[in-house]
Amino acid sequence: MRLENSTKLGTGILEKGIIQVVEDSNIQLRIYGQGIHELTWQVVYFAEMSAWDAAAGVLSKDPCSERTSDLLVQPYSLDVRDTSAVLSVIVQTLRKDVHDKNYVMCLADGSGKPRNWLKDPDSFLRVVEHETLGLPFWLHIILIFLLLGLSGMFSGLNLGLMSLDPIELHIVQNCGTAKEKKYATMIEPIRRKGNYLLCSLLLGNVLVNSSLTILLDILLQGNLVSIVVSTFAIVLFGEIIPQALCSRHGLAVGANTIFITKFVMLLTFPLSYPISKALDYVLGKEMGTIYNREKLMEMLRLTEPYLDLLKEELNIIQGALELRTKTVECVMTPLHDCFLLSNDAILDFNTMTEIMKSGYTRIPIYEKSRPNIVDMLYVKDLAFVDPDDCTPLQTITKFYKHPVHYVFHNTMLDAVLEEFKKGKSHLAVVQKLTEAEHDYICEVVGVVTLEDVIEEIINSEILDESDIYTDNRTRRRVATSRKWDFSAFKGNDNEAKISRQLLLAAHRFLSTEVLPFSPNIISEKYLLRLLNHCDVVCELKLDDDNKNALGHYLYQRNKPADYFILILQGKVEVEACKENMKFENGPFSYYGVMALGPSTPGEGSSPSRLSNLNRVSYEYMIPSFSSTISANQVLPSTSLQYMADFTVRALTDLLYIKIRRNHYQNCLMASLVESSASDNQPPEQEHF
Repeated sequence: MRLENSTKLGTGILEKGIIQVVEDSNIQLRIYGQGIHELTWQVVYFAEMSAWDAAAGVLSKDPCSERTSDLLVQPYSLDVRDTSAVLSVIVQTLRKDVHDKNYVMCLADGSGKPRNWLKDPDSFLRVVEHETLGLPFWLHIILIFLLLGLSGMFSGLNLGLMSLDPIELHIVQNCGTAKEKKYATMIEPIRRKGNYLLCSLLLGNVLVNSSLTILLDILLQGNLVSIVVSTFAIVLFGEIIPQALCSRHGLAVGANTIFITKFVMLLTFPLSYPISKALDYVLGKEMGTIYNREKLMEMLRLTEPYLDLLKEELNIIQGALELRTKTVECVMTPLHDCFLLSNDAILDFNTMTEIMKSGYTRIPIYEKSRPNIVDMLYVKDLAFVDPDDCTPLQTITKFYKHPVHYVFHNTMLDAVLEEFKKGKSHLAVVQKLTEAEHDYICEVVGVVTLEDVIEEIINSEILDESDIYTDNRTRRRVATSRKWDFSAFKGNDNEAKISRQLLLAAHRFLSTEVLPFSPNIISEKYLLRLLNHCDVVCELKLDDDNKNALGHYLYQRNKPADYFILILQGKVEVEACKENMKFENGPFSYYGVMALGPSTPGEGSSPSRLSNLNRVSYEYMIPSFSSTISANQVLPSTSLQYMADFTVRALTDLLYIKIRRNHYQNCLMASLVESSASDNQPPEQEHF
């Protein structure tokens, strides 16, 4: 007989032609002889050789007298020919204490009785136990799990360490937490050797996977199950789970297994190092992940939900990155929306009011036409200018000679910012080349300021207290812009007893230093109107020949007074107390606060007075306040009369403010009515 096929490895032909097969396998044997027919399997069986003389190579007795169940001949024959046929035989498992057995093929007659046996060694067959590397079963299992763990470690480190490029490790070393800095410092030296590390990990992974496959094949006796189990174990526990873990925690896993990695690199050095050097030569030095401006902006945009940055911080970062991509034309204020002054303007009260209402600190000056900008005016240049002098604008501009800076419309914002940083000017006139009659001319199209550039950097609008528009390009007005009424400073055209600067100083002094005139009691608007009235500002010329004349006394002791006085210019002598103490006072000293009466409805006010206040019409109190004062139309007030307990006498010519009680009370009630109307009336009726 000859061996045709076997389901397990370890089969072969031994010396003297004896066939060796492995236990628990299926084999196919081809038998040769004469008279072979389809019933060959009925006359062929195997018997155990119990008395085999190895030295002589003979049997001591006939073994065919007893059939064996260790080799079961299947009830069919294959490839039957005249002189040969193929038999299928199932080899059973040997006993635990038996390592091999010898069998001989026997023939039986038609009735099944033993007929003879073949003494030729070609009919002998030896069954040996399945090889397991000579290891105990428990050690075999331990090795499989160990190799499976190493396979997962190599696979995870391959993904985790190689995904940490050198640049990212440097960033973590400088900006990470204390633990991250420690991990990055441990990994960075071996990560610099990129190809060497890669080759070592891959060689270790392949070696472990191959060994694991062989061990599983030996344990599962080389059948189809061993292929399925090894594939499933390597894919699930050696690839998927470790890579999923290391893709998120590669830094920590790599740092905690750094010694194993170094050992593997040392172990595979003879093979991995030459390969890595060849890769370095062919591929060049490894570069980390580098982002350009567009990629960095897109990365910030996509990772915004996961970053701990505020929205304003992201806007500033994005605005700074976009600065080199934007031109002046994108942020400038068009010329038709700019506030300009003509070169021949006069700095009178109307012009100064227009400048103040514009809210701008730098104003371009044009000559003849708006595009022809020739000079620049700073609002601080007007500090020493009196509107009453009607100074020509050219006088101021020629004195200061502020340079006019020009930029082209396609200039990048970063270049404009560098010019503004030099401090020469924070406003530039934007020009654009236009073609006209086969030639190019520079046409002024707008202005750009440092504030415009900063707003693009922070991606937000900057508003100050004087801004009228939230955005000069969209012309969207400020929702709560403060409206200044400068008409109060213009004064009376017929009498000019006080300058507007002194009037403003008196107004600020009263509203901040004298309690009855504070803004929460009297509206600043009505206080300005009161101070602007012709009867309030007074002058006193001192008669040097008669200094003790009655007209020189502003207050006399024990005489009634219904007015308040604020000294603006000059000196007075004050005599007070029982001891008649005398002292001098100068500008911005005031007297007679108690003569004004109560400053709130609850102080000294009778119920009838409060009811009269509710019946006062708005037409009487508000629209014509100055006419109300001149007509001496006084609201009901307290009947108590103020008696001065001091004397005030002029020592020099005086300029002072004299506010009578009825004027003050009218002003007070007008402020209260306006406050009540603003709280109770719809917005469209709040016209005062």
